Amino acid sequence: MAVIGLGRFGGAVALELESQGTEVLGIDNDEDKVQAFNGQLTHVVRADSTKEEVLRQLSVHEFDRVVVGIGTDIEASILTASRLLKFVTPIIWAKAISEPHAEILEQLGVQHVVRPENDMGRRIAHLVRGAMLDYVEFEDNFVMIRTSPPTIAQDRPLEVLQLRSKFDITVVAVKRRGGVWEHTTGQTVLYDDDQIIVQGSKNKAEAFSSLV
Repeated sequence: MAVIGLGRFGGAVALELESQGTEVLGIDNDEDKVQAFNGQLTHVVRADSTKEEVLRQLSVHEFDRVVVGIGTDIEASILTASRLLKFVTPIIWAKAISEPHAEILEQLGVQHVVRPENDMGRRIAHLVRGAMLDYVEFEDNFVMIRTSPPTIAQDRPLEVLQLRSKFDITVVAVKRRGGVWEHTTGQTVLYDDDQIIVQGSKNKAEAFSSLV
């Protein structure tokens, strides 16, 4: 895996990948950042990622996946992405710092465009509204919410409560106090000190969590 741009976003991605056992080639044009990650990543080099020949010299075209974490220099981000798209591989994940930036990356053909601040802002907006403990939104208006079970969902088996038919949501996992996450079954009984994962459409899942 290659991570190009070792700022806050790219650096965090690179370190997390390394912690999970993935070998990472870190690339940045700033010597101070390169030195800061020296010894923390499998390989780290100072290089100009906007030049195709440099990327080839570093064998980036042979990687399966590349993360473009360049944010402050939009021109460098776009040029780097365009150079990478000339290769048969890799799959590209690129950070965008604005909607126009994201639009250009998508028009170029970048497979995965990430908007960290926008995505986090939307997520926090949902969390601050009510009883949700965590919130993940997928495409097609589908979400997964971590919350506490409302009174209406407690003290009886899920197959008896029939939450899916009544609320059009599914409780897919439960975590008891001091326990670990477990998949639910029809026989699972929820209690007021549990945490649960609810999945469904955004409106239905949020409405169910608001019953807490």
